[in-house]
Amino acid sequence: MTVRLGLATRVKLAKVMVITSSRRSSGDLSTRVQAAFAGGVDIVQLRAPVDAAADQVLDLRELVRVAGDSGLVSAYGVPEYADSAQVDLLQLSALDGPAGEARAFVGPHTVLGRSCHSAAQVDAAIADAEVAFFTISPVFNAAGVGEAGLELVRYAARRAPLGSQAKPWFAVGGVDLENLDQVLAAGARRVGVTRAILDAEDPARAAAAFKDRLTQAWNADPGSERLVLDAFGGGVS
Repeated sequence: MTVRLGLATRVKLAKVMVITSSRRSSGDLSTRVQAAFAGGVDIVQLRAPVDAAADQVLDLRELVRVAGDSGLVSAYGVPEYADSAQVDLLQLSALDGPAGEARAFVGPHTVLGRSCHSAAQVDAAIADAEVAFFTISPVFNAAGVGEAGLELVRYAARRAPLGSQAKPWFAVGGVDLENLDQVLAAGARRVGVTRAILDAEDPARAAAAFKDRLTQAWNADPGSERLVLDAFGGGVS
């Protein structure tokens, strides 16, 4: 299990999250996630059907083992199983109940997040004291047209810019290396990725490419210096 001290700070400093499911064999999942971590991925999140809860716990425990101290592991939408799997983060869907109710299922140090699909949901996530991070999705739909999603990314960037005291957030949904520049131009500084890393011929290399591009965006963002100073000079979060 990842050492829980400073988890909120580690989420703030994260740039790349990989999102996966239980559809892969456990060996394939472990191997590809391990390669993704080696390439620079900061967080791996498991999303599985609610009727596969028992299998999800086993997969989460395997991901915790693979992550070791090199990365964070997140469950999605299963507060009743997250603590037994010893994950670092628990992300709630937009349809899940209040984050305060989910807190009853997990320890006080588990970092809670929320999925957002509208400006109102972004505002609610920012206002919720129990929510430490959120995601914007889908940035791109199945046809690859992401204007609506990019507009929501722009909104989140205005409400929670890098380097402010605002909560960290990730742009998720159809993001790949070909459209990443659009996502960065809209203001995202953290992304969640699935196929572009896990289905790549070389997941470590693909992860490194994302990490490099995000790092360049951070270095060019005037808020990055403040964020890093706060993270390392502001005490344990």
